[in-house]
Amino acid sequence: MPFHQNRCCRPVAGNGPIGVLALQGNVSEHIEAFESAVNNLGLGIPVIPVKRADEIPGLLALAIPGGESTTIMRLIDQNGMRETIQTFPGGIFATCAGMVIAARELTGETRFTPLDLVDITVNRNAFGRQRESFESDLAIEGMNPPFHAIFIRAPVITRAGPDVCVLATIKQGIVAVRSGKKLILSFHPEISNDLRMHQYFLTEVL
Repeated sequence: MPFHQNRCCRPVAGNGPIGVLALQGNVSEHIEAFESAVNNLGLGIPVIPVKRADEIPGLLALAIPGGESTTIMRLIDQNGMRETIQTFPGGIFATCAGMVIAARELTGETRFTPLDLVDITVNRNAFGRQRESFESDLAIEGMNPPFHAIFIRAPVITRAGPDVCVLATIKQGIVAVRSGKKLILSFHPEISNDLRMHQYFLTEVL
């Protein structure tokens, strides 16, 4: 299915801490990356792990980390967090499995229904079930040099809606998008030793 690039818009930030969904996956890595990005920018925003639905409404933003999407989605539903995340008005920073969870539609996945946070269709197993990882230098507007991205059993976006801004692609499909206050990535910036995606989220998306 073809994909295309659209314009971006500039949303306005709110108040509160940045939360990292702490059910499964790269939780500590995201907390450390956001803490470093916040310190580098001199913003003074706290970063906290989030395990309960009642912690979400007061956040500035929520990060949905990489991990095992089926497990994370099951725990979201077991903890009664689905509706709270779907109606959350703050920022969303989703990576790898987080991209799968944030999608409107999934290809080749029938075990759970994603959260429909962004108008995208995602192929969860775009590179095959056995391929563990690869790396690629991504050309992202405003970032020089290119962002060295680490992909681990990565999904890709095969369709982006009209309100979705495409930030980066590889030959298999779209790997980074922005929609309003949401930044959705196929790769793992929290383990790349490059804070520019976290800083971009804080300074441009929010």
